[in-house]
Amino acid sequence: MTSRRKFIQRAATTFGAITIVPAHVLFAKPEIRNKAGEIIQNASVAPSDKVNMACCGIGNRGGQIMGDFYKTGLVNFVALCDVDMGAPHTLKSIEAYPKAKRFQDFREMFDKIENEFDAVSVGTPDFSHFPITMLGMSKGKHIYVEKPMARTFNEIELMINGAKKYKVATQMGNQGHSEGNYFQFKTWVEAGIIKDVTAITAHMNGRRRWHGWDTSMTKFPNGEPIPETLDWDTWLMTAEHHDYQKDFVNGQWRCWYDFGMGALGDWGAHIMDTAHEFLDLGLPYEVDPVRIDGYNPLFFPQETTLAFKFPKRGKMPPLTITWYDGMNNIPQVPEGYGNLEVDPNIPPASNGQMQPAKLGPGKIIYSKELMFKGGSHGSTLSIIPGDKAKDMASKLPEVPKSPSNHFANFLLACKGEEKCRSSFDIAGPLSQVFTLGTMAQQLNSKIIFDRKKKQVTNNVLANQMLVGAPPRKGWEEFYKL
Repeated sequence: MTSRRKFIQRAATTFGAITIVPAHVLFAKPEIRNKAGEIIQNASVAPSDKVNMACCGIGNRGGQIMGDFYKTGLVNFVALCDVDMGAPHTLKSIEAYPKAKRFQDFREMFDKIENEFDAVSVGTPDFSHFPITMLGMSKGKHIYVEKPMARTFNEIELMINGAKKYKVATQMGNQGHSEGNYFQFKTWVEAGIIKDVTAITAHMNGRRRWHGWDTSMTKFPNGEPIPETLDWDTWLMTAEHHDYQKDFVNGQWRCWYDFGMGALGDWGAHIMDTAHEFLDLGLPYEVDPVRIDGYNPLFFPQETTLAFKFPKRGKMPPLTITWYDGMNNIPQVPEGYGNLEVDPNIPPASNGQMQPAKLGPGKIIYSKELMFKGGSHGSTLSIIPGDKAKDMASKLPEVPKSPSNHFANFLLACKGEEKCRSSFDIAGPLSQVFTLGTMAQQLNSKIIFDRKKKQVTNNVLANQMLVGAPPRKGWEEFYKL
């Protein structure tokens, strides 16, 4: 087998703008260009063909992604790759797609069969999205990656630039970008229904894996024997070494700053996404940890309130998104909000707002003239209070229906028939907002951010954290692709 160093060097010189065409077809479609005339994607898979896909991460969420792709009828799974090919959750996928070739290391998969697939799905833990994505793009593969895009600000920046460099289709797994809320929000902004927004409350108050942990913890849990079927070294990828621990795998990685992005990275994209895109928010100039309860530098707080402050953008006024997580850290809602469970022990505030006892994941949008409430993912917005909604009913424009779900949208983009709605140039800055938020959580400190220079200006350590710790030896090449 070709050495890893040689194949990564070869990847860096591979012409990434052309996808691999199935052996029985050679068909090149015209390039897709943006308004500036720049190539945004090349398409060279015949429209009648299915997209040949390699799947990295095939258990748990990765397995769910595979199922959603399969339902589109547009994909052929060529390869299955997972660091634990003998675990119950990966065996289900192996049994479901027995014809696909199997690998335990994505580098070996690329080295051996890179010419057999057109696209890659990345359904691995947050911290391991980066190396798979960068290698895939450098090989000319279209990339579907779970949210958030990566764990550090700099990794996301490299991914955004890589997508431009290699001109491949890219999609972050943010299903709401292909559902009702996306098209409604876009249409209402264009029609002037949503305008002059000054504040958004974003809330996710469900129980998380780390809730109830001992916040006095000063070191990571002791190591345990590595399961025989698990390649622990490859699981760690670019991360600094940790001994194996069951509290690091199978979703538990979400708890730790070294591996995951907490509640914000998990749910932020499903709640803030359309506001971020269609209100042209970009990056904040300040992230203020208004409330951090149950702080620990190793894992995420028990409760968090973060204020993300965005400047004036063109004719749009400055805007603050206030993020709430934690089971008891539930935001107030305005009078006329509608159905909710009100805590009887908390009287309405003097400003007419009420404190609910329970509130599902979602958002409240405050503009100069109107207020809106909405849930997560594709949930559409409602105008509140009800009498205002009735007054506006006749003025609301017709909202177009989605031409494809999120998974079909990606596959059709691979074939040149649609453009990805959550491509890296759109999803990247949103994911970078989350990295700044988790930095404020971990440091329990305000972040002042220079949007143009993309530097933290008030905290030297925070500025270093934009890049993060150096990758482990042997994993440096992925940052050079």
